[in-house]
Amino acid sequence: MLAARYLTIVPLPGRAPTGLDALGRAAVWFPVVGLGLGLVLVLTERVVGRLFPSLLAALLTVTVWKLLTGGLHLDGVADCLDGLTGRDPVQRLAIMRDSRIGAFGALGLIVLMLLEVAAVAELSPGSRWRTLLVVPVVGRAMPALLARLFARARPEGQGAIFAASVPRTAAPLALALAALAGLAALGPAGLVAVAVAGLAALALARFMAGRLGGITGDVHGAAIEVAELAVLLTVSAWTHARLG
Repeated sequence: MLAARYLTIVPLPGRAPTGLDALGRAAVWFPVVGLGLGLVLVLTERVVGRLFPSLLAALLTVTVWKLLTGGLHLDGVADCLDGLTGRDPVQRLAIMRDSRIGAFGALGLIVLMLLEVAAVAELSPGSRWRTLLVVPVVGRAMPALLARLFARARPEGQGAIFAASVPRTAAPLALALAALAGLAALGPAGLVAVAVAGLAALALARFMAGRLGGITGDVHGAAIEVAELAVLLTVSAWTHARLG
C-alpha cells in the first residue's frame, strides 16, 4: 500500500506506514506496483489505439503513464541533468535541491519524452501491449538494486534514509520479478531488455556517483526513467531486426 501511494497518484483507502524507512522496506513491492501501472497502460493503449492514429495514441498513452506517477521520476531526470552544470559535488547537490528547472533539465525531459512516444508508436501492435505491461515493472526494480550497490551522496537526505532501510533480499527479488515479467510477456527479448535496462541504470548511477560522491533520491528516479526507456528501445530494436 505504501509503495503504491508513493509511486502513483492513485488515491487508496485505509492507512499505511509512513516514513522513508518504511518505504525502503517496501521496495520489493515496487515492481508489483509497476505491474499495476502496466495493466493500466495496456488498457489505455487499447482504448486510444481504436480512436486515434498510432502516433497520437502513443502520445496519449505516454501522457497517462507520466500523469499516473505524478511526474515523480521525471523530476529526478531533470534534477540530475541540471546538477551536472555544477563545478563540484557540493554545488551539484545544491543545484539538484533547487526546485527550478534549468536548460539541461528541460532539454533532457523533451528528448526523453520524444524517444518514449516514438518508441511506443513504432512498436508492432502485437508487441506494444506486451512491452507496455513490462516496462513499469522493470523500471521499478532498479531502486532496490542501486540502494544496495552505491553509497549515498547525502547521509541526511531522503535517498539515504530510503537506501539504508532496503532489505538485502529486495534487490534479487525485485530483479527476479522483472525478469519473470519480461520472459512471460516478451520471451527472450524480454530477458535481453531487462539486462539492458539494468546495465543502463547501473551506468547512470555510476556516472552520477562519480559526480556527486554517491547517489540521491533523484538518481533513483532518473534510473527508473532510463531503465524504462532502455526497455522500449531494446524491444523496438529487437522487433526491427527481426522484421528486417
